[in-house]
Amino acid sequence: MDEEFWHRKWRSDEIGFHQGETNALLLRHFSALGLAPGARVFVPLCGKSRDVHWLLGQGYAVVGAELSRLAVEQLFAELGLDPEVTDQGPLERFEAGRLTVFVGDFLDLDRETLGEVAGVYDRAALVALPEPMRGRYAAHLAAVTRHAPQLLITFEYDPSLAIGPPFSVTEHEVRRHYGAAYHVACAEMHEMKGGLKGGHPAREAAYLLTPR
Repeated sequence: MDEEFWHRKWRSDEIGFHQGETNALLLRHFSALGLAPGARVFVPLCGKSRDVHWLLGQGYAVVGAELSRLAVEQLFAELGLDPEVTDQGPLERFEAGRLTVFVGDFLDLDRETLGEVAGVYDRAALVALPEPMRGRYAAHLAAVTRHAPQLLITFEYDPSLAIGPPFSVTEHEVRRHYGAAYHVACAEMHEMKGGLKGGHPAREAAYLLTPR
């Protein structure tokens, strides 16, 4: 899966992965990270997620990373924000108010460019990547965020269905990628009402990752 795959999805408006409402697991479990009011939260591969709206509404500062410039333009437009756009090395930086989003390859984002973050919310990043890419992604995320605590949301389903993305990521895999650096706790796992992508049986899980 290459960058053009995602650019094509956004250009053709094939964004079934985009949720029109705030994720219920975010609502139920984000407070468990124990972040201070106004804390800076990182949302990797944020798209134009409604979850960003909610985080801003709770008073957090949000910094995102996203491959698609179109998605980021739509995010700011839907929030009614007119961003200042500047070059940041190989990335573009969109910024307005308490929202900053870096556009480009997430692996080009370094910790100095990102700056300090108090927590991470990953709903659509790890599960968007095929298995060979997930270990590199997880290691880079931990490094650039200085092992900030995370709320991670994943899906589990029969991988033989080959319906990803989003891909099936088991608890075993979560622990394999993150267990050396974080304490991993499954906060909730439930069957998805209506299934995934045409009704395929699937479970959605929320994990709390706290640095060791």
